Amino acid sequence: MNISVLNTQGKEVAKLELDSSVFDGKIRNSLMHQAVVAHLANQRMGLASTKTRGEVSGGGRKPWRQKGTGRARVGSTRSPLWRKGGITFGPKPHSFRKDLPNRMKILALKSALNSKLQDKEMIILEGLKINSPKTKEVFGIVKKLKLDDLRIRFVVGSLDKNLKLSCRNLPNVMVDAAASLNTYYALDCKKIIFTKDALEVVMARVKKWLK
Repeated sequence: MNISVLNTQGKEVAKLELDSSVFDGKIRNSLMHQAVVAHLANQRMGLASTKTRGEVSGGGRKPWRQKGTGRARVGSTRSPLWRKGGITFGPKPHSFRKDLPNRMKILALKSALNSKLQDKEMIILEGLKINSPKTKEVFGIVKKLKLDDLRIRFVVGSLDKNLKLSCRNLPNVMVDAAASLNTYYALDCKKIIFTKDALEVVMARVKKWLK
């Protein structure tokens, strides 16, 4: 399968043959779902915390005597039933981490790439070179590609500082290195734009785990 390679003006300059072992049209929705859930779970800090009745300060003295007052018996003012008392079954710091085997992660990424290709949401650029950190320069490229109203992600071979700074002020434009591309990043955009060398890096990553 061949795909058009565009320049930053949006004009076709060449054709690129896609590796048939990577772009084979197979999409595994359940695998992509697992990869996305694991990625989002691993972003959680799990720092929410509440105090139990044993951790709340005060409450050492019994509020009133056990019998004879006509009121219910109470042992501490820090009972969960009382205002400013402890919390029953409240959250405690813990890890939400979910681990997936590397092969599953890569196969999920492969499915995401095939999905983007089938939906015509993948674009290949000949190159993406930004000489200075100017948002205007990147926005000009996005406008030439007619993508200024869409959420897009650039994937480059190596993350250039100028490119990263230039994209920072564009809320709908993200940029990532090919080596760190995962299923969530691939799916979390309306158009994914690879530079030619970045796509070769990603295809090599996938092929490594297909053996």
